[in-house]
Order: sequence, then C-alpha cells, then structure tokens
Amino acid sequence: QVQLVESGGGLVQAGGSLRLSCAASGRTFDRRAMGWFRQAPGKEREFVAGINWSGDNTYYADSVKGRFTISRDNGKNALFLQMNTLDSEDTAVYYCARALMMNPYGKYWYDTREYDSWGQGTQVTVSS
Repeated sequence: QVQLVESGGGLVQAGGSLRLSCAASGRTFDRRAMGWFRQAPGKEREFVAGINWSGDNTYYADSVKGRFTISRDNGKNALFLQMNTLDSEDTAVYYCARALMMNPYGKYWYDTREYDSWGQGTQVTVSS
C-alpha cells in the first residue's frame, strides 16, 4: 500500500503560478504511472496530467496543455505539477493518483477506474 499526500495549493490571482507536490508515504510508487486530477464543486473529477513510470512520456488535458507541467522524482517518491498562467476556471481540488499501468495510453489516462490510490487533495483557488 502507498499513501499519497498533496501539498502546495492555495489562493492565487489569475495569471499567477503554483507548484503542487505529491509525496508518498509507507511505500514507493511501485513503478506505476502517476496522474493529477481535479474536481470543482458540482462537477465530475477530471484528468489534468499524467506521467509514465520512467518519466519519458507525459500527457495533458487540452485545457491545461502549454500551461501545466507534470514531473516526478522517483528517487524521492515525489510527483509535481507546475501550474502557470492560472485562470479562475482552474479552481478545484487537485488530487494525485497512482495508475494501475506503468505506461498508460489513450483513454486509460483519463479513466479514474484506472487508478488505485488517491491523495486527499489540495485546494487551488484562482481569483479573477
């Protein structure tokens, strides 16, 4: 089992930046792909960004492509999400998650059922 804990959320003005972190405790990421999801009030949880085990393949939702960057440091059991040019529509609770696959592709990035471990989430609020 692995426990995931997000941090780095907060209040930021539109156009600003935040860097989210996800740390594992108890165990490592166990050679799994990792992803970031977000959920706004009254909306479904949606995929934001993903990264495979080795870190040489990343995938982004169209809404964040070019603004967000996902990265990982397997030696430190850490996952990151650099968020730039934030907009009020980015306001949500952000979750890190461990995927079932080492190298997801296509629809498997987006489906929450393809992830078996989730953090508690960190709130990101972007003021306009």
